Amino acid sequence: MNAPEQHRGHHLVQQASLPGAGGGLFTALRGKAASGFFHAVLDRIDAGLEYGAIEGHLPDGSTRNLGGRGDGPTAIVDVRSWNALTRLVRGGSIGWYEGWTKGEWTSPDLVPIFDLFMRNRVALGSIGRASGVAHIAGRIAHWLRRNTRKHARDNIEAHYDLGNDFYTAWLDATMTYSSAVFATMPPGAESLESAQRRKIALILDRMQLKDGDSLLEIGCGWGGLAEAALERAAIAYHGISLSPGQTRYAEERLAGKGDWKISLTDYRDAVGQYDAVASVEMVEAVGQQYWPDYLDCIARCLKPGGRAALQYIRIEDDIFEQYADGQDFIQRFVFPGGMLLSESRFRALAEARGLRWEGQIDYGLHYAETLRMWRGRFEAAVAEGRLPAGFDEKFVALWRFYLMYCEGGFRGGGINVAQVTLVNG
Repeated sequence: MNAPEQHRGHHLVQQASLPGAGGGLFTALRGKAASGFFHAVLDRIDAGLEYGAIEGHLPDGSTRNLGGRGDGPTAIVDVRSWNALTRLVRGGSIGWYEGWTKGEWTSPDLVPIFDLFMRNRVALGSIGRASGVAHIAGRIAHWLRRNTRKHARDNIEAHYDLGNDFYTAWLDATMTYSSAVFATMPPGAESLESAQRRKIALILDRMQLKDGDSLLEIGCGWGGLAEAALERAAIAYHGISLSPGQTRYAEERLAGKGDWKISLTDYRDAVGQYDAVASVEMVEAVGQQYWPDYLDCIARCLKPGGRAALQYIRIEDDIFEQYADGQDFIQRFVFPGGMLLSESRFRALAEARGLRWEGQIDYGLHYAETLRMWRGRFEAAVAEGRLPAGFDEKFVALWRFYLMYCEGGFRGGGINVAQVTLVNG
């Protein structure tokens, strides 16, 4: 399903600012009071940069270098308005994005900035997290988008039903919207399509599919894994999704390719038993409250001895509590209702259901490279006029910021992606 032609993506872009996330009282500060407040913010950032550095060009024409004590990237930040720092302190990543859209700060490359904030996440503490009224408002906003059956469908459609023509413009030919796995790191000349096919093959290898087996895929996307699975063995495939647009695309893609069905089904309503279950970067759309339901689905639908292959994104436990206690840029503007995993908590829930955790492999830098390639393809689509009608400059800016924000997070190590096999019994 393609989105309406006019103002496509505006439901993501046009989010109201969090109360208390703007300049407020601090915009009225003048002279020594203003200087003292803003340089205190810079002092806090400087003290927290154990790795890497920031070259900051400030509104008064001065330059200040922060960090530089340990190995890491150097970010260049041009702060054109002191209010950018106020937004960072009060609104966290949401305020930082809003300041960027208003031209209050800029940089020749945003990736090192987000890398540094993740790389130094423990030492920086609450810098970059919303505070006060904005923090409370973010918690409430995130709770209101929690993934009940109704909200889950709305949240999925908000992101994935921007239009198949939109995603076709910048994803590779496999139409795979999850981390690729490259043969080497850095990837050299390998194409994104080749690396995506390798990732799919690795997931299929984990399930050890053979003729006559049955496979349930939770979150089937545009059908790339289904197509590869049906080509590999004579299996019975069932894919479930909450995205009408993706479902239609997958059904067209799989026409005449074997024994399959795809349905608009919430994972909580999945029934039957299967030899294998696959789920690639779908659990991030579940939410912590519903992790038990998701794992109940896998345990219920897997035959004894059956194997589930998961690819998931986690946020490290050293910042999970802070992350889970509010709303960040991604949750507000890109993936409503989203929640990265705490691997330790999720694994404990899986093992409590008799699902054995086996063969975990992390691919964090592979995701950084995937995002870099997606951004290059997206920028090419913009430059060549290949984006569908209806996506304006504000949306393009949002998507650009999103891709760089995520890439920096993976490069900084605070978030990671992994594959794991869950064996039933």
